[in-house]
Amino acid sequence: MKQFDFAMIGLGVMGRNLLLNMADNGFAVVGFDKDLEKTIALETAATDGTHVKGVNELSEMVALLSIPRKIIMLVPAGKPVDDVLASLQPLLHDGDIVIDGGNSHYTDTIRRIELAKTYGFHFMGMGISGGEQGARFGPSIMPGGDVVAYKNVQPVLEAIAAKATSGEPCVAYMGNGAAGHYVKMVHNGIEYAIMQILAEVYAILKKGKGLSNEQLHELFLEWNEGELQSYLIEITAAIFKQKDTETNADLVDLILDVAGSKGTGKWTSQSAMDLGTAIPVIDAAVTMRSISTLKEERVQAALLYKNNVTEKTVDTDIAIFKEQMFGALYSAIIVCYAQGLAMLQKASTELAMQIPLQDAVKVWREGCIIRSAMLELFYTVCNDKPSITNILLDERIAAIVNKQVVGLRQVVVSATQSGIPAMALSNALNYFDAFVSAQLPLNLTQAQRDFFGAHTYKRIDKEGIFHSIWNG
Repeated sequence: MKQFDFAMIGLGVMGRNLLLNMADNGFAVVGFDKDLEKTIALETAATDGTHVKGVNELSEMVALLSIPRKIIMLVPAGKPVDDVLASLQPLLHDGDIVIDGGNSHYTDTIRRIELAKTYGFHFMGMGISGGEQGARFGPSIMPGGDVVAYKNVQPVLEAIAAKATSGEPCVAYMGNGAAGHYVKMVHNGIEYAIMQILAEVYAILKKGKGLSNEQLHELFLEWNEGELQSYLIEITAAIFKQKDTETNADLVDLILDVAGSKGTGKWTSQSAMDLGTAIPVIDAAVTMRSISTLKEERVQAALLYKNNVTEKTVDTDIAIFKEQMFGALYSAIIVCYAQGLAMLQKASTELAMQIPLQDAVKVWREGCIIRSAMLELFYTVCNDKPSITNILLDERIAAIVNKQVVGLRQVVVSATQSGIPAMALSNALNYFDAFVSAQLPLNLTQAQRDFFGAHTYKRIDKEGIFHSIWNG
């Protein structure tokens, strides 16, 4: 009987494509799903000459695997992951490897690592980014936790991962415990933030300057050919060109303005709060998705306050405004990455994950949703300064932001005056202004805390902890 190298539990689009990717790279693979149609679809989609088999019983899947058994789960986060682990427990032996490749919350991954020790097999959390096309032809892969398990599956992961321009595979060990899922969570937070920034740029250009979808398509195409080149800008340009097959209208104009989410953005904001790390652009993105769900109330409020922007409101010359918008987009996206990477650096220490920041950036260069030309610079910075607490402190990045942030300031003013919500752009600017301020007015805040709660304060003129009896 043919011994298979790798197994997949869950043959949705991502699971099927990842398994087919492995098969195309010379590995014999077996996929399990309770749905017979999905196992048939797996075998039907396999490239001729590859070794791919679909099964509908876990015991059969396990029996087909070579020792040590290597299994990836791609099932919905939460209870389904625990249920699969419980089902696998009596079927596996010491040395076998189980990988959770879904978007599990990192705290669940920590718990499951301990549980797997009692079961007797290796368990890893692993982030995967790139969508269905990435899974099929080369995703960005973020494994963490069990080093022994990683070394065992490393050749497979390197074979199927996306490749950077240097040929280097976009996979690396992300650190201790749940580091793989933590890095993927922050990746998704950055993804939320950049998407919100692009939505605001779209609104300002369309409502504030009256650009057509065709003009927006051309502008985003232009941006994607230079320093702003990225997957998200590339697909945004394509979206503006798409026609509805039924009406031939621009499809983007027919889509309801309510954005969904699967929780990773919220988890990023929650974890940042716990760490005491500021990520206000990501917070804004999460908040705006929540506000978007209030469609009925927003329609009522628009009538009540008559604040809808329905025609051009930005007076700046279009050529000048495009230049300003370029600077706004450039600097705001840098701030997005800066906040996410600062959060990873803090988590690396506070949560004892020992995340190699340069490797997190390295695996994002290709294959993932936030891949961008900027990441080559960020990788150089993090490689040169692996302990840097915030990439905004690097002189190379400072030179870019000092030049481009002028545009961000002008665009935020224009949006504010026009009544166009730009929470992410505004938060990016305010974070930058706060971060580069040697003096903030929080001395007053600390005085207030001491006044009403005797919380004490430090002084700038001498050492020590002080408390005053304030004149009420």
